Amino acid sequence: MRKYLARRALFALGTLLGVSLIIFVVLRILPGDPLVAILGVEGHARMTKEDRVRIMHDLGLSDPLPVQYVNWLRDIATGKLGKSFFRGDTVADLILHRGPISAEIGILALIVSWLVGLPVGIVSAIKPNSSLDNIARSLAILFIAIPGFWLGMLIVLALLFWFGYRTPLIIVHFWQSPWQNLQIVIGPAIVLGLAQGAYIARMARSCLLEVIREDYVRTARAKGVVERRVVLGHALPNALLPVITISGVLLGFVLGGSVAVEQAFGVPGLGRALVTAVIERDIIVVQNLVLLYAAIFVVVNLLVDLSYAWLDPRIHYA
Repeated sequence: MRKYLARRALFALGTLLGVSLIIFVVLRILPGDPLVAILGVEGHARMTKEDRVRIMHDLGLSDPLPVQYVNWLRDIATGKLGKSFFRGDTVADLILHRGPISAEIGILALIVSWLVGLPVGIVSAIKPNSSLDNIARSLAILFIAIPGFWLGMLIVLALLFWFGYRTPLIIVHFWQSPWQNLQIVIGPAIVLGLAQGAYIARMARSCLLEVIREDYVRTARAKGVVERRVVLGHALPNALLPVITISGVLLGFVLGGSVAVEQAFGVPGLGRALVTAVIERDIIVVQNLVLLYAAIFVVVNLLVDLSYAWLDPRIHYA
């Protein structure tokens, strides 16, 4: 187990280094001048060469690219993530202030996806090709096909025109006001959770259909075990392994989808901050937030792999 963890940790570190290099290179080769984004066209035109050199040096953009990259990695290792070009706020403060909102949305979305997708998949597998199964599969395909940001905008418009309701646009954490915090995160969480729940429902159905045909399931039925216990106690634990695997993969969709969905709902989370930073070409904020999303994705997939041994004792890590 320790050797496996060590190998996976090294692999995760290599993956994050590769991602960081890609992020750094892409942001440096994109067209546009950060000083133009900061000062505007007229302000940039009035700058002298000395002013440009001084500002670029203050921003840390005058060093050679390899030096900039090494300095960025050093800052990450020491917890100094730099400051925003426009607001002067540190990226660390931005993450601490807005991160809990995005984390709540992601966690609630995963909970919603399991609460919706797993029961639907189980019922569809128990009664295959029935009317209930056909309806469940049709709804799953529908929610897979609907873009999250489009569904989010429809919900926002419906709440606005029909009920005159508007979600709070300021950051309210759970410990400050649970009710206002829930109003902020529940909409994006449901939109993202329904889309991921459709994937989980289809995966749970196909895996459970395959497992309930196994010999040990037929043996349990032949011994007179109640059907509910056969499905939930014998078949479902083995069918859950692929479902958990796809849940780790779906987290990437949740992280990526939260950017557009937060923008659609106007939620002041990290996703919206990332969109704003991209528009403003705030390089420091963009590269750190994208790397944070990548790190979360890698860590969650590692935890998914480790959960296999807990669900299936036959799995051992060498």
